[in-house]
Amino acid sequence: MSVSNATKEYDVVVIGAGNGGLTAAAWAAKKGLKVLLCEQHNLPGGFASSFVRGRFEFEPSLHELSDIGEGESKGGCGLMFDRLGLDVEWNRVPEAYRLILTEHKADIVMPFGIEEYVAKMEHYVPNSRQKTEEFISLCQEVVEALAYLAESKGSPDKKYLIKNYGNFMRTASYSVEQVQNAMKIPQDIKNILNAYWCYLGIPVDRLNFTVYAAMFYKYVKYGAYIPTMRSHEISAALDAKIREFGGEIAYNTRVEKILVENNRVTGVVTHKGETIKTKHVIANVSPHNVYGFMIEPHTEVPQIAKKSLNARRVGSAGFVLYLGLNKSPEELGLTDYSYFIYPNMDTNAMYDSLKDRNGNVPQATICLNAAIPNCSPKGTTIMSFTTLFSPYSWNDVKEEDYFKEKNRIADKILDNFEQATGIRVRDCIEEFEVATPLTFARYTGAYGGSIYGYEPDSWDSALPRMMMMEQDIYIKGLRFSGGSAFRIHGYGSSYLSGETAALLTLKDIREGE
Repeated sequence: MSVSNATKEYDVVVIGAGNGGLTAAAWAAKKGLKVLLCEQHNLPGGFASSFVRGRFEFEPSLHELSDIGEGESKGGCGLMFDRLGLDVEWNRVPEAYRLILTEHKADIVMPFGIEEYVAKMEHYVPNSRQKTEEFISLCQEVVEALAYLAESKGSPDKKYLIKNYGNFMRTASYSVEQVQNAMKIPQDIKNILNAYWCYLGIPVDRLNFTVYAAMFYKYVKYGAYIPTMRSHEISAALDAKIREFGGEIAYNTRVEKILVENNRVTGVVTHKGETIKTKHVIANVSPHNVYGFMIEPHTEVPQIAKKSLNARRVGSAGFVLYLGLNKSPEELGLTDYSYFIYPNMDTNAMYDSLKDRNGNVPQATICLNAAIPNCSPKGTTIMSFTTLFSPYSWNDVKEEDYFKEKNRIADKILDNFEQATGIRVRDCIEEFEVATPLTFARYTGAYGGSIYGYEPDSWDSALPRMMMMEQDIYIKGLRFSGGSAFRIHGYGSSYLSGETAALLTLKDIREGE
């Protein structure tokens, strides 16, 4: 659709067809608003897409969705997709993860399911059952408390919270490490419980417990899922729903300016020079980009917005090696879906290594065929090897050295995998592709190539952001969705953030805000 042929006034303009932008546009349209979704590329999804090399179709970024579930055990994201009527074919990931600690010579495979997880922990760490059950029980309380807060629509009963979710209230301002130490959980148990830390990208002594507890419990309780046709299947299904609900989508249309007058959104300007009138914008864009470059005139950017951005830490940037292999997983000896390969469980040391391209960086690697056996031609395998870097760690790479540098790091990651698992994959590489932080920045506009929004320190975690959601509206009519919004980063959180942003925008419109 071309904006130039459209009526240039909308109830809401959504900027960016990433996860949060797609769900925001779908929910706004479903609720009857006149919606325009603008996306700079020719396809929806942002990170949630797919690409083809030779006879392989790769998944760019999704490892697994933890909040889908099935039957009576549907998670929040699964229920939200059901409410939209989304048509997606889901595949259950077979195991929670395989954790390999190369310096400790540990090789651990953990299952989904609470009882199964507890029993396997007992297998690896004898006499661990009580502490593991206590930890999982606390995580469950966190999830139930967050559900209550969402249902209260910003007006929770504090006495009810204290009575029913006292431990949630007591732990909300602490880190994972602080809570686990207070619970006197032994280090051998913590090593296994904290394997998912890289999905949030900061060390456990800073990582907010509420955020980690919710993610951990949803994984263990509901399992994990991926769509048959990569995450692009979700993006395409949301595109179809937006149109079905009467919304409009303008691809190849980059919004360059958000027009503001007297602290109020008045419209947007595209790269084609077109002005679109609206009083409401939902930005699936980093606030760093919005407040730093997009507000017009820039004098309309409040000082409090600048201070807020300067106080936050931009999350880690992504680096992924994609391989198409000409042997089957069985021939290669790949028995698992998800591999966390760390030197040890010193998350501070691993986090510091992300600042240095020569460090011993951790990796989260998947064999897609373990969840979707027919994702590639018979007798072949698709793998992806993911690590993280500081958003600024690639700034000193010269243009002429870029390809050599990214291939050097990819080679090192592959070395680490082969040494840790004893599985040789180099000899059967048919397709080889690498995405660096610069790749993600170029294709999605992500600030610094960050795939993780802002780091969820306890002072800036989901609960404080939720409590300050209305106070953090620095320009009337401007809300955010996606990984930088209040739900924190991650696929499921980004999808749910779009629903919240759309419903709050609907509320603003009805109240004349």
